[in-house]
Amino acid sequence: MTIWVNEQIDPSGLVYACIACCNESQAKECHESFKKNLTETQKIAGWVAQLRTVDSWDEVPVNALKLN
Repeated sequence: MTIWVNEQIDPSGLVYACIACCNESQAKECHESFKKNLTETQKIAGWVAQLRTVDSWDEVPVNALKLN
């Protein structure tokens, strides 16, 4: 099973927000929203929106909102 993990990561590498789901199109929409919601100041400071896949729910950060 492929699980899509969306993360907003602050300059120190801490996950600020995380949403995980199994639906690729929903994950890509969420990723675009995460990117759009970063301000220019945040981007300059080093904030990033990251989309990645994992194979198990055990690999999803514990603070993630998990959508089925």
